[in-house]
This record gives sequence, C-alpha cells and structure tokens, in this order.
Amino acid sequence: MSARSTHAPFIATVGLSARMLVQSAHRAGFNVAALDIFGDRDTRSLAPLWFDIGGGGLSIDRQRLVDALERTARLPRMLGFVVGSGLEPLIQELCSASRLPRFIGNGAAATAAVREPRRFFALLDRIGIAHPEVAFTPPADTSGWLVKRANGCGGTHIEVLSRSDPSAVGEAYFQRRAQGRSMSALFIAARGEARVIGFAEQLSMAAGNFPYLHTGSIGPVDLPHELKNQITESIGAITAETQLVGLNSIDFMLDRERFEVLEINARPSSTITLYETASPGAWPRGLIACHIDACLDGSLPSVASPGSRKSGQRVLFAPYDFTVSQTLSQACFTDSACHDVPHPGMRIGAGEPVCTLVVTQASESAVRDELERRETLLLQRIETCCEDADVVTPFSV
Repeated sequence: MSARSTHAPFIATVGLSARMLVQSAHRAGFNVAALDIFGDRDTRSLAPLWFDIGGGGLSIDRQRLVDALERTARLPRMLGFVVGSGLEPLIQELCSASRLPRFIGNGAAATAAVREPRRFFALLDRIGIAHPEVAFTPPADTSGWLVKRANGCGGTHIEVLSRSDPSAVGEAYFQRRAQGRSMSALFIAARGEARVIGFAEQLSMAAGNFPYLHTGSIGPVDLPHELKNQITESIGAITAETQLVGLNSIDFMLDRERFEVLEINARPSSTITLYETASPGAWPRGLIACHIDACLDGSLPSVASPGSRKSGQRVLFAPYDFTVSQTLSQACFTDSACHDVPHPGMRIGAGEPVCTLVVTQASESAVRDELERRETLLLQRIETCCEDADVVTPFSV
C-alpha cells in the first residue's frame, strides 16, 4: 500500500483493470481508490483502497460497482471517478445515478454520439470522414463482413459474421472487413477542440470466435506529416460535433495513405501507458491529470513533440490452467517489465490474462523483439514456477 499526502484529493479509478489509471493518477499525486476485477499486486501497491467489482468470469457486477462507488463518495476530498474499459454499457446510468462521486469524463450524450453506431457513422458520412461499409441488417452475402457489438471492448465484441447466427447477434451492427494496419490515436478534448497525444499500432490475435482479440500496442508511431494532419483534422471535426471531453481514442485502419475510421472509445485508453513510458518528461504529472483538467476546467495541455523512444505493451494469456506460486508472483512483481501482476494462489484459466509486459526501446522493431523475448522468458517462468499446472487444457490460438 502506498498512501499519499493526507491533504491530497482522492480519485476513484474504475475498469475491468484499473492499473493503468491508478499508475497515472498516482503519478499526479492523487490518493487513489481502485475499483476493478483483478486487484493485481501493482494496482494495490499504489492504491490505498481497492474494491472488488467482479461479476461472473471477466465481467463487472453492476451492483458491486454502484455499492463501491457509493462508498468512495464518502472519502475525504473525493474529486470524482474516472473510467477505463468495460464500463461502456453502464455509462448512462453512472452519469445520472445519485450518491456517487462526480463522474470525470464524457457524459451520456457525448458518449452516445460516438458509441451508437447509427448516429456515429451517419456523422462521419455527413462530415466526409471515410469508414468501412456498415449495415444494420445482415448482408445477403456474409463473406468479408464482421459483426460488432457497440458496447464491447478489447476485441471480444467482434466476430466474423459467417461464423455467427445473424438472428442471434442482438444489438449489433455489421461492418465490412477493412484492409491495412490497425491503428489508434489518443487525443484529449475540451470546449470543442482536441489535441492529439500520439499514434499507436494495435496488436491483436485470433482466439476462439474472436478474430481480433486485443493484445497490446506499440507507439508512438511516426506517420507522414500530411497523413497525420488529415487524421488530426478528422478528430477535430468529430470533437467539434460531439463535444467530447478529456482523454479519448480513435481506432482506424491505415492502408498506405488512406485511413478509415472504425470507432471511438470515449474514455482513457490503455495507450496512456505507451506515451507516459516512452516520453515521461513530456507528461510529468501523468495523462490522467490532463484528463481531469480538461474535463473539469476545460483546459488542454501543450502537446510536446515525442522523443525518439518507442514503447510497447502486450498482454500475456495463460497457455493452460495454473495456480500462481509465490515464486512466480514475486518474480513478476520485481520485474520492471511486468505489470498487472497476479497474487500468489490466484487460479488462472487457459486463455485468461496473466500479466502485461511493457518495454521501451529505440525503435519499433526493437520493441517487437523485446516483447517477444520477454514473453518467452515469462512463459518459461510459468512452466517452472507455477503450482499444479494443468496442461490438459491448452489455450488455442
């Protein structure tokens, strides 16, 4: 446990995993209450308070979330709460519920403007921003189409349409598969204006029914000046129309000099870690402090030119069922590249996240090599240190 000054305000950070938000808020000097489903060692080492909001599997329990937020509202000098991934279906309720701390982020209207597919893609069409073809009824020929659920995250909301029963997709929409490199841009907004923090490549893998399970990112990525300006102008136009505030990210496909927008996450993105790690001097108070300033005061930071260093992060998924040993947990906790470190005795199922690797190198290629090396070492650690590993349940990739 790491307590800050008794005079520092409290911030509550909420998500499936709150670690990234906790680290950034801790860097800004806040006392932090963490609400997530893991309670990892590094999260709890930086947050004086942790609340378990886990539901069945890797999900958030609505009632436990509300109860925990009501408890944080009684903390001294509670400034408000910031949300990460996994809260998309609950934003409207959290914005309007009583007895909760102040919500620091996009309200229900701004969130709906970019998260409701019919509204968002109509907006892109109206202001002339390219996106893959979208349909709201199953296309007659399903080849080359994806089915996406608007309130999902991490790639678990995307499936290949030909593998799905179109009559059972529920509240979903259909998007033609786009060619190119999967990218994102982190930006911060206030008063109808936006500043781009940086661009990153999105990493994914196919697992089970999910063709694009999110596994990490690499950045900041250098883009040609003209292309960067075009994407920045598109972000500015979307921000002006929707009045987004604080930290947000936009996902897009980049095919040579052409980009097509996929979606916007109206909340802080995990890529915060990339920019804070690659250029710590550019964000001495952390990006969550900038998010809070933008949301509460309407102020935008001066975006410094990124340094030459590149960072990468990758989630390592369990190759089989195992129980985390004291040796494995401690080895990861003392390794500066390991984040989201599980506690000893935790049972991790095949295909579930074990931890997140974060590295910094001089180039993108060096980042990829270092991530590969670190992943190999960590898999060896799991094999030699874990308790009662059940290799009979492999994780199929």
